[in-house]
This record gives sequence, C-alpha cells and structure tokens, in this order.
Amino acid sequence: MRLQDKVALITGASSGIGREACLLFAQEGAKIVGVDMNVAGGEETVAMVKEAGGEAIFVKADVSSAADSENMVKQAEETFGKLNVMFNNAGIMDGRDGNSQDTEEDVWDLTMNVNLKGVFLGCKFGIPALQRAGGGSIINTGSFVALMGAATPQVAYTASKGGVVAMTRELAVIHARENIRVNALCPGPLQTELLMKFLNTEEKKQRRLVHIPMGRFGLAKEMAQATLFLASDESSYMTGTEFVVDGGITAAYVTPE
Repeated sequence: MRLQDKVALITGASSGIGREACLLFAQEGAKIVGVDMNVAGGEETVAMVKEAGGEAIFVKADVSSAADSENMVKQAEETFGKLNVMFNNAGIMDGRDGNSQDTEEDVWDLTMNVNLKGVFLGCKFGIPALQRAGGGSIINTGSFVALMGAATPQVAYTASKGGVVAMTRELAVIHARENIRVNALCPGPLQTELLMKFLNTEEKKQRRLVHIPMGRFGLAKEMAQATLFLASDESSYMTGTEFVVDGGITAAYVTPE
C-alpha cells in the first residue's frame, strides 16, 4: 500500500492516464478526488474505484478556471481532511493544431489555458493545501515534445508542454525545503483517445511509430505506474525532474529496421 492514508487529487480523471491513475492510486491505499469536465466519464471512474473497494469523490471542474481549481482543492480538504498528492494531468490536443502559420489564435489560447494555465492554477491552490498537510508530491503531465520536436506539427501543444516542464522546475526549487516535491511526467506517444484523435490516419501513426525504438505506442496504465512512483515516498529524493517514460523515443537518433 504505497499511498496508504494519503489523499490524491487527479485531474483529467474521466479517461486515459487520469482514470488509470485513479484506479491504481486507490488500489495502493489513497483516497481519490477525481476531477474532470466530463461528468459522465468522471463519475464512471469514481464508481470503478468504489467497486474495487476504494474511496473516491468526483468534482466537476474546468482547470483553466481559478474558481473551479480552488473549489476542487477545497472539496478534497473538506471531504478527506487534507491533500497529499496533486496530479495535474488534464490536457487537450486540438486537431487543428499545426505549424505557426496553420494554427489559429483560438487554438493557441485554448491549448495554453488548459495545458499550461490549468497546471499553474492546480499548483496555485494545491501547494497551500500540501503545506497545510506538512508536504507532499505534485506531478504535472508534460510530454516528450517538451524535450524534442514532434514529427507531426503541433506548435501550441508542444509550447504548452514546454511551459509545464519549465514551471515544474521553478516550483520544485521554490518549495524544495518545504517537503513538497514537484516533478513532470513526460510520456512518449500513447495509445490514448487524445493522441489517436490527433493521429487520425495510418500515415500519421506510422510517422510517430518509426521513431520509437520499442515500436509501439505506450499505454495509459504504464504512465499511471510511473506516476505512482512519483507520488509515493519511494521517490523522496526526486524533485524538479522530467521523468521520461517514452519507449526510447528521446534516446533515438535512428531506430532499428
């Protein structure tokens, strides 16, 4: 029970990495606050946690809203008495995202509001809660594209994730002496609805797969397992890192035939 007696708030809880993290964290002893705009999906995740014997609540929130972000943390503390783990995972990838000429301003603004401002607001309201709890762990979902260019143009998404990684590093340094750790999970390309909607042709999928030494997309469950390590005391000497879980894509110059 690697998260015994801990309370974890997980955004983007309705599907993908968020759902898998909710299920795994609960299995490891955490009480779960699942957050999403998708009420049906979020409530389904919470029901799955409860069916497996865990404790969980669902909170509807738009992470780009300060009021909603403040409320989700308030609900965690009011329901479970504290907050120990903050997983700022919610994110979007707009199918209209492309290069700097193709990407419309509204796509840029929406992507930044959810992917970057949403993480900022999660930390803004989550860190004081962790301070009240005596410390804890924050995990922000970045991406391998924060570390290298993408084969398929997605300038807004890439810039937003680069911002997440830089902000993570900054917050880690600020709060390092407060028993608060802040790390960025940087997944490689995943077999999730978010990415598969963007890579909506076989050609686009192969454009990504050819660069991955392991030759496959990662799974949301594999990202949840990596996040569990960052959330637990097993990573107690880790802060300010880019925790890369990417099938080897950032290590590759060329891949095997």
